[in-house]
Amino acid sequence: MARNFTDWIKAYVDYASFSEAPRRMHFWAAASAVAGALRRRVWIEQRYFQWYTNMYIIFVAPPGVVSKSTTAAIAMNLLRKVPGINFGPNSITWQALIQKLSECNESFEYSETGRKEDIKYYAQSAMTLESGEFGNLVDPSNREQIDTLIELWDGKQGAFEKVTKHSGSEKIENAWINMIACTTPAWIAGTFPEYVIGGGFTSRCLFVYADEKEKFVAYPGDEIPEGFYDTQLKLVQDLEHISTSLVGPYILSPEATEFGKKWYINHWKNKPDDLDDDRFRGYLSRKQTHVHKLAMIMAAATHDELVINLNDLKDSVVMIKDLELDMQKVYSRIGRTNQSVQTERFIRFIHKRGIVTYSSAYQFIHSAFPNLRDFEGIVAGAIRAGFIRRVDKEGEVYLAANLPEPPKEEINNRAQ
Repeated sequence: MARNFTDWIKAYVDYASFSEAPRRMHFWAAASAVAGALRRRVWIEQRYFQWYTNMYIIFVAPPGVVSKSTTAAIAMNLLRKVPGINFGPNSITWQALIQKLSECNESFEYSETGRKEDIKYYAQSAMTLESGEFGNLVDPSNREQIDTLIELWDGKQGAFEKVTKHSGSEKIENAWINMIACTTPAWIAGTFPEYVIGGGFTSRCLFVYADEKEKFVAYPGDEIPEGFYDTQLKLVQDLEHISTSLVGPYILSPEATEFGKKWYINHWKNKPDDLDDDRFRGYLSRKQTHVHKLAMIMAAATHDELVINLNDLKDSVVMIKDLELDMQKVYSRIGRTNQSVQTERFIRFIHKRGIVTYSSAYQFIHSAFPNLRDFEGIVAGAIRAGFIRRVDKEGEVYLAANLPEPPKEEINNRAQ
């Protein structure tokens, strides 16, 4: 069956871009859908281990800003129409989830030589998880659950055995989990303990952050383009083609291999200043894996040859690096106390307004710091850190964003 689109991901992003979400969110939703279609049927062979396409993609945005769950669902609804794709529930106990994964066991045919007489059957237990609320799937305080997710992301060959309290021992052959979920910065701050970084879970996740709409769409139904449903059908057909036609190991073209070697050396020799921190050590060590997982997905989205060409790998590097621009905004919230979260909220309040009276600032944050001494300590710390400054004018005290001092009349106008 010939494909309808020369680039499935690009076609999907155009199809979904009538919504308010940033295009890069649509890109990552599309990547998750292609990964879900591929399952464990393709890989990059590294002898000691294999790279598979499964990803843990987490949309992070304040409530109501970019319709995170709707954005993920647009892509996942297409994938659900593809025969043979297993979806897990979006809210369930961890023990039941393991049992559900064990029920997904199936096999696929693959011949290393391409000859029918050499066909062998390979087992896989593959499942995609979609959840509008990350907390319904994952309990970060449950170390056993987090450790299991880490092991499943790695995609080790062979039987994965898990003992649960109620179901006994579950043996899963060649387990594979692909996940896309949504959450808020506040949930991460209040729920993610520090050890999820040190233990390696966050380094296996790709956080797609947004804090503003790409555009304003009051009535999405009025923005649906002509031919929308015909495009939807064609996208599903191509996903089905990807899910049935692509099987076996991907190889890198000579040009991609050469680029990958140079990129790898530069990656370790020239770490970005904003990621030169112990919190990002795990992510940096797995960045090469993220890049090659995505490269397989991008190759599968454009052609049937099991070859990762130079553009596939280059584009993958660009899209992974794009996420790093906002990585600090996510990682900085992990392990945070409520006080630190409220302090950041307080600083944003002042920066948004430029300058406010001391009393107005206290009124804004009073519910979080009812004790005046605690509030004064927060103000003093923010001043010492250089985020804000104190301004005394005509007997009135103001708190201002740490910018050049505005003229007197502007202080009077903006502080109202």
